Amino acid sequence: MTTSAAFFDLDRTLLLGASGPTLSNALRHHGLLPDDPIPGEGIAFKIFDVFGENLPSILLTRQGARGAKGWPVDKVNDAAIDLAPTLASLIEPFAKITIDEHRAAGRKVVLATTTPYQLVKPFADIVGFDDVLATRYRAGDDERFDGTIDGEFVWSQGKARSVKVWARANMVDLDQSYAYSDSFFDIPMLAGVGNPVAVNPDPRLFAYAKARGWTVSWFNAPPGVPKPVGLEPQRAMAMLAREELFPWINMQITGMENLPESGAAILASNHRSYLDPLVVSFLSNQRGRPARFLAKKEVTDAPIVGALATALGAIRVDRGSGSETPMLEAARALKGGELIAVFPQGTIPRGQQFFDPVLQGRYGAVRLALASGTPLVPVGVWGTEKAWPRSSRVPYVLNLADPPKVSIAVGEPFFPDDDEDVDAATVDLMARIAELLPDDARHEHEPSASELALTFPPGHAASEAD
Repeated sequence: MTTSAAFFDLDRTLLLGASGPTLSNALRHHGLLPDDPIPGEGIAFKIFDVFGENLPSILLTRQGARGAKGWPVDKVNDAAIDLAPTLASLIEPFAKITIDEHRAAGRKVVLATTTPYQLVKPFADIVGFDDVLATRYRAGDDERFDGTIDGEFVWSQGKARSVKVWARANMVDLDQSYAYSDSFFDIPMLAGVGNPVAVNPDPRLFAYAKARGWTVSWFNAPPGVPKPVGLEPQRAMAMLAREELFPWINMQITGMENLPESGAAILASNHRSYLDPLVVSFLSNQRGRPARFLAKKEVTDAPIVGALATALGAIRVDRGSGSETPMLEAARALKGGELIAVFPQGTIPRGQQFFDPVLQGRYGAVRLALASGTPLVPVGVWGTEKAWPRSSRVPYVLNLADPPKVSIAVGEPFFPDDDEDVDAATVDLMARIAELLPDDARHEHEPSASELALTFPPGHAASEAD
């Protein structure tokens, strides 16, 4: 029976950068390379990390077999076994998820790399690859490498040929298969499958993939998040996450120590203004982490704003469709160790409900936390409506003389109770958020007509229901 497969390059694809430094350290540790690095070695690795594969680096790689002449095979095997866990720890988070998804779909997963087979086979075994297509060094009868290559030099056309030969031998349909690489020189392999994916592509591959309509992705960011110069928009925004750049609001943050510095978490915030996503993004970026938002389709489908929201990692939610896709995408991001930000209220409350001290929420955040085993981090936001009320199409950015106070309080992470139903757990979550708000937020307030009017979108009468 014909099957399909997924072929993965190693350097700058599964790994963010080059495996060379890790390989060299292991070989030095086992006495196969001199203790002192080759002059320019570090610079060469750095150039590869930034710009990708190039002809000089490949010429040096091709000479690797000659440099290994005389090495005992058993010592190289020992070095490979020692370095395998380190290499495995360097795999990008969404690469692991992608491998798991292909395996779950019944596809074989294959490592296809120029790196010597003897050095990467133990790594491939740890990760769970079904097979390895890699350059093999020939060994003589004395169990030492003789300085030549046994078979293909698995690079460019050689890699594509290796994939075709392997597919034929394993009854794999390449038209139904996938291939992942960062390198312009791997175009022959990518073009040989039905589903090519340019991962962390070098500039030439990026241009070629865009022209051909191939998928472009990065294994250290969720699908759909662009990184045109290797830096995703939210990471770029983190450089601008400075209070002095927002002189029209007076932000005060408490509980920052409760926001995890790493690992998956779900930020659950109350919702009072169109400004809230920016404020929560500011909060996460203060921690040096981007947050992925669950956003209503009205936002993600809007011209310009929708494209920006998607670029920032927003996950589209169509509440009327009943689709599980947003939850699956959010779960995938959490599996990759990301922060997900949600507004359990679903939308900014209108009218009298805006002033209700008892916060009402939907159970999506709790369901996501229970399904993924991820902690919820309650976030209380207050005062954003003074800087951008729902009745205004734009924020009050000219209010520099007396900017309103915006408070952001982060509560302790917690795991919802498995034994509690989602409705009760949601009530508990909303209560935890309410506890983070100022005292006046937890008391009944009879709004004036002008206050009520501020809670409705432009063009809506204050008497209209939500």
